[in-house]
Amino acid sequence: MDYEVAVIGAGPAGLFAALHLAEAGVSPILLVEQGPDLGGRRRDGPGGLLRGWGGAGAFSDGKLILSPDVGGLLGELLPADDLNALVEQVDRIYQALGAPPGSFGDDHDAIDLLKTRARHAALTYIPTRLRHIGTDNCRLVLRNLRERLTDRVEIRTLCRAENILVENSTVTGLTLEDGTVVSARHVVAAPGRAGAVWVREEARRLGIPSVPSPVDIGVRVEVPAEVLAPLTEAAYEAKLIHYSHTFDDKVRTFCMNPHGEVVVEELDGLATVNGHSYASRKTENSNFAILVSSFFTEPFNDPISYGRNIACLANLLGHGVIVQRLGDLQAGRRSTAARMERCLTRPTLRTATPGDLSFALPYRHLRDILEMIEAMDVVAPGINSRHTLLYGVEVKFYSHRLKLTGDLETPVRNLFAVGDGAGITRGLIQASVSGVVAARAIIRAIRQPGAKGSSG
Repeated sequence: MDYEVAVIGAGPAGLFAALHLAEAGVSPILLVEQGPDLGGRRRDGPGGLLRGWGGAGAFSDGKLILSPDVGGLLGELLPADDLNALVEQVDRIYQALGAPPGSFGDDHDAIDLLKTRARHAALTYIPTRLRHIGTDNCRLVLRNLRERLTDRVEIRTLCRAENILVENSTVTGLTLEDGTVVSARHVVAAPGRAGAVWVREEARRLGIPSVPSPVDIGVRVEVPAEVLAPLTEAAYEAKLIHYSHTFDDKVRTFCMNPHGEVVVEELDGLATVNGHSYASRKTENSNFAILVSSFFTEPFNDPISYGRNIACLANLLGHGVIVQRLGDLQAGRRSTAARMERCLTRPTLRTATPGDLSFALPYRHLRDILEMIEAMDVVAPGINSRHTLLYGVEVKFYSHRLKLTGDLETPVRNLFAVGDGAGITRGLIQASVSGVVAARAIIRAIRQPGAKGSSG
């Protein structure tokens, strides 16, 4: 074999798998990443925001969610005590790499008050502990991680894995885009969010059972920072869930950014919207997403295509991201440049086009979003203001969820699938944990051939 382990993807899942393997003395290890190395990553460069060293996390807000029941589905695969210990282990590594020591969500009195106020608004508040790295500090953490892997792992960037190779139900390696065949005893597939379609096709080709994940579609909401302060000062990020009165759909808040800014996120020619917060600078506004989860069964079961088509329609109408005042949406009219000039909330995303989101989002989604805003106004008065800004669309694509063991091994022997690409995680911490889970299983197999089980 050329390699003991080949890792596909240099996002948090792949990086932590490679780090854990290398520090255990496993060798040789190959890490392939289709995007550029850290020094070559740019927002508008090759691979955009999702591909390259660090994956989607490189340009993210850098939130480390320390609550094991938030940010992924690993709780369904691992014992609670094991998952808690792994979250703490990974968090310590992030701090050693440069993440700040302080955390949010530890003020229990403030959290209890938020819970009560949320109940009065027919909202469910999910307490969450987190550590905030900040978009501007993510590169430092990733650079330190890069240095820890140098000379211990063979790293190939701008190198795309084409197919996973299997013989007799056992993985044997992979082929690269240039036709190179790489042999490996173990393969860890960690293609991240950018690899959602690739994962679906490879799972189908290899006969690995999978089920479609939901697609989350919604808007990015921007308000003056003082409006969102009752939530962000208590918990930095308040995770709220609402079941809409009209459709009984699950609607949730996502990715709050106190004193942050709204940004464009591009994926394969699509312009969607996201939000960031920086550690070193603040704006006058805060932003967050309101997302509606959509499930499909039959005859249609392609949520990724559904979300892409809605994003395409918004891009067609606005030549990119659309921004609209909430008051204009409620009044059934589009926002214009003149109306935006009269808006008391000044947009942080200056390139967004004033328009009408009702031409892009289905009525069901709009109704859910408006009901969520009305409910949130109870816990943070001022959100349901005509001067609130809505940007669209925000779409979160998730890979098909693969059938995996507690070690995150697929039905193909020695092939592991981890991170967002496997459809089991949705955040930095759980993605990193999943890489460690696969790595420790490989280490056990090397040290004790034939050993099985998810503990150790």
